[in-house]
Amino acid sequence: MTAPTPLDDLISLADPIRAQHSARYFKTGPGQYGQGDQFLGLTVPKVRRIAKRWRDLPLAEVEDLLHCPWHEARLLALLIWVGQCERGDDAVRRTICDRYLAHTAFINNWDLVDTSAPTIVGGWLWRHPNPPLLDRLAVSESLWERRIAVLATFTFIKNGRFLESLELAEGLLGDREDLIHKAVGWMLREVGKRDFDLALTFVQQHCRTMPRTMLRYAIEKYPEGLRQDLLKGQA
Repeated sequence: MTAPTPLDDLISLADPIRAQHSARYFKTGPGQYGQGDQFLGLTVPKVRRIAKRWRDLPLAEVEDLLHCPWHEARLLALLIWVGQCERGDDAVRRTICDRYLAHTAFINNWDLVDTSAPTIVGGWLWRHPNPPLLDRLAVSESLWERRIAVLATFTFIKNGRFLESLELAEGLLGDREDLIHKAVGWMLREVGKRDFDLALTFVQQHCRTMPRTMLRYAIEKYPEGLRQDLLKGQA
């Protein structure tokens, strides 16, 4: 008998019906952003429980999971790395961040980015600023690398620093991807929770040219009257 593996744990909990729903939800059809992705049908809480069991999985084995065609296997790999970054020292965090950025082709859906980028990339850049790296990700041809850049700044926002998020937001106003509009709008909303006047000033400056989805996400929690004025470009 062979020793059990993390993939064995995932497969043992597979749910084909849920897998079909997940494939539709994550837009895996031809021409969609998740084209060709494959699902086992596990809930995120189940994957998180498996991640706790395999929390000390060696780097090379985590990378094997990240290369797996199953979406939940890639999510499991990223959750393990997030946990190892949270528990590890600077050397561990640097190694994981480097390997993460070398494998962005496999971090290829919004939930994978959102689960991992704030801790792995944002956490590293918060401690070791590297503006050229953030800028490179933000102008990448890869939708997922651009979203990684945006979500990395969530860690900055949580620590009371907003400049990087606002600079990226301004640079991505012309982005064509709805998933970038949503991510930028989300970060603007998070800035507004902590410094409403700063976020409002940014939105007022750009509400007439900002993609509609970005604007709606950014002002979701604003007072209704102000929200309507901004949507009309009148604030």
